[in-house]
Amino acid sequence: TLIGQIDKILFEEEAFFIAVLKSGEKISGSYYESDISHIKGSAVTLKGHWEEHKKYGRTFKFEHIKVNQNELFFFLNKIIKGFTKKLSAELIEHFGNEKLIEILDNDIEKLLEFSGIKEKRLKKIQTSWKKFRSMREIGEFLSPYDVSPIFLTTIATAMRDVEEPCAKIKNNPYILTSINSVGFKRADELALKMGVKKDDDNRISSAMDFVLLNYCEQQGNSCVAKEILFRELNELLMFSDKNHLYEAILIERVAEQSIVLMKNNRVSPARLYDAEKFLYDEFKRRAKLDNGGFVKDLDEFLKDKELKLGEGQKGAVSCINNGASILFLVGYAGTGKSTTSKTILDLLNTKYDKKEIITCALSGIASQRIADTTGYESATIQSLLVKFEDRDYFPYSVVLIDEASMINSSLFARLVSKISKNAILIIVGDDAQLPPIGAGNVLSDVLKLELAPIVKLTKIYRQSEDKAITVIANDIRLGVVPEYKKSYEDFEFIDISMQNYYALKNQLSQKELQDFREENSAQIVAEIAHKVIESIPKARYRLNNKQIKEYLNYFQVITPMKGGTLGSNNLNIVLQEYFNPNPKKCVKKGGVEFRLMDKVVHTKNENMTSWSGDGYKNGEDSAQRRIFNGMSGLLFKIEEEDEQVFVFYPNEDVVVLYEYEELKSHLMLSYALTVHKVQGMEYDIVVIPMTFSHYIMHNTKLMYTAVTRAKHKCILIGESGAFESACKKFEITARDTVLLEL
Repeated sequence: TLIGQIDKILFEEEAFFIAVLKSGEKISGSYYESDISHIKGSAVTLKGHWEEHKKYGRTFKFEHIKVNQNELFFFLNKIIKGFTKKLSAELIEHFGNEKLIEILDNDIEKLLEFSGIKEKRLKKIQTSWKKFRSMREIGEFLSPYDVSPIFLTTIATAMRDVEEPCAKIKNNPYILTSINSVGFKRADELALKMGVKKDDDNRISSAMDFVLLNYCEQQGNSCVAKEILFRELNELLMFSDKNHLYEAILIERVAEQSIVLMKNNRVSPARLYDAEKFLYDEFKRRAKLDNGGFVKDLDEFLKDKELKLGEGQKGAVSCINNGASILFLVGYAGTGKSTTSKTILDLLNTKYDKKEIITCALSGIASQRIADTTGYESATIQSLLVKFEDRDYFPYSVVLIDEASMINSSLFARLVSKISKNAILIIVGDDAQLPPIGAGNVLSDVLKLELAPIVKLTKIYRQSEDKAITVIANDIRLGVVPEYKKSYEDFEFIDISMQNYYALKNQLSQKELQDFREENSAQIVAEIAHKVIESIPKARYRLNNKQIKEYLNYFQVITPMKGGTLGSNNLNIVLQEYFNPNPKKCVKKGGVEFRLMDKVVHTKNENMTSWSGDGYKNGEDSAQRRIFNGMSGLLFKIEEEDEQVFVFYPNEDVVVLYEYEELKSHLMLSYALTVHKVQGMEYDIVVIPMTFSHYIMHNTKLMYTAVTRAKHKCILIGESGAFESACKKFEITARDTVLLEL
């Protein structure tokens, strides 16, 4: 046992630290209960042993550390948010230690009787206390298993409201996989340390969920061949002949209806199977309905319209007028989907009142665009689902869904299930774009299976000779290298290729070639910076005039990957220095600096504390609202004392509160984004780096999606060879789906 006062912290990493006591002894070990800085200056009792440290010499390595002052005072004052020294001392004096702990555990409202504690502060104290109690209990329980502080904090935060969390973890460590960001591998590592056997049923069952979900969500499939599932399980669990165990667990899972076994020995998670089976049946059912038609003479009706339609477009309007109650309207960039959509809605408006017609899309910006081009009310899919969650059906007779290629099976099924049985449904999309994030490929599957009436628009309506985005995008879609080096008003290619690359490839070592490549990437970054500098005055003008939406959607760098010099992570750090160089406040979390007035993007689908824009301004109470991966916003407020950050998402008109500890997991800078993150978005100016370093990601769908995000100007910067090879490389990864299987 060693007793002393901590004088200096010499080294710290996560929870581990090395320090010097006032008496000169060096100590080392881990402290989980709060930041290490909190115990500097504290008197401590340590239990452990002496050992020789190669850098710090003779060191006392402790297994247990106890702070030698009124422990409760220390925790309230240093760790629990919401207490000051004065308040901590007064409460302990008034209630005594035992009674105060009981109040904090079971009767926290009692603290409102104390002056200085209001509802808002009480809520913060309660959350912080629960987390701390959970952290202490779980920390003690898991300390023998070498759990990292970050993992410990994640578990404690998630289980702060769970009764007897340690008993539940002990009984089945794999319950931890239900916590966001704790995958099977982390839970499994802990479970094996705790003595769980390798062929334990819980282990195999959890691994099966992991493999199935991973195969589906990560790769976009909604079902998997049984032999692939078993093969992946062997690889994950490092088994070779355990198919009989997998069969037994699978039979259990099928019996409890969490997994569905289909013909051809394919398996699917029940929720994905149910979603796609519902869509399959529902599209076929709606395809048999007759809407009764709308106008006797369609040519006469169209003659009055200022928008003149081509043959394909007219065919789509005619299809609805001839009785179709569902229509898939599919077209590439520039083929007039919006014009056709507007004309169809005008036709339906002859029978249905405008308030009976709604348009919707996944992203706020796509929803705004369809409202602007058609003149009919629009909403995001999520806001519609939230607004009418306690009703069986939406109160609309006509529903138009735009950007349908982006919608995965689960969300598509939720949306269609809320559309009344006899409503007219128009589904608009572009199947040349990237498939949805998540499982399924509904639009593409429906086109293959022809489950309902489909009209495909192929003729491109070019605005003028010097406008080329749509023409270039459609060449890319067809696998043709476009005339990209010509001078256009809305498209520019800045060639920064590596001279004599192939000759050098044979002469230089791997390291020299890598250095050469890095030099080329640095030149591309410098050229991106030139384009940024040109755009900053107009971007700032929008921000200064509180045109937040216009600011966020004005200038965007889009790149295929996250990593590397030209990946979104590095480009965000570079671009932040140009767009937001001297912030009044900032927070550093996980190696990223979040600054006041930064462009950010939300990265998880999760319920968050939030307000409508007006509700926040008027000081209304917050509510829990689902905030979605990919929403783009402005970080407009940092509350340092409360350790909170506020972000406004203008496309969805919502303000969201983030605790400091949520920043790394829930937010990302968004000056540069990956192509997958910008699906459904549209920006005035888009800049895309092109390099062979991203070759693995290059294909026609990715390039087509990236180029078509630009509204007024698309600028590609980089290697012409990389661009040309991307234009010829078709995306060939077909998705395994329940729809196709059915």
